[in-house]
Amino acid sequence: MKKTIFAALLSLGALNLHAALNEDVEVPYVPFEIKMGKHFDLVQANCLTCHSFGYILNQGKQSRTFWKEKVEKMVDAFKAPITKEDQALITDYLAEQYGNGQP
Repeated sequence: MKKTIFAALLSLGALNLHAALNEDVEVPYVPFEIKMGKHFDLVQANCLTCHSFGYILNQGKQSRTFWKEKVEKMVDAFKAPITKEDQALITDYLAEQYGNGQP
């Protein structure tokens, strides 16, 4: 008896899931303002291969220290193959274009 009730509940759940898939889904469009600047090419080559530019913009305006630590996190935690020289130049770009003026 319990198995029958469980199977019936599973079937109802599957029907609800199927019904949800047939509905139109509107995905909001969020325009990202990408600021071109010195060393943007390094951001494209090293950062945007793994995540969108939205990930950067969603951080908001931050200090140079924040951006430096964020770039280091990508290398240390996520094993991004970014050289030390490029890390510094990417940090410069981020601090200049998306910085809050704080060191």
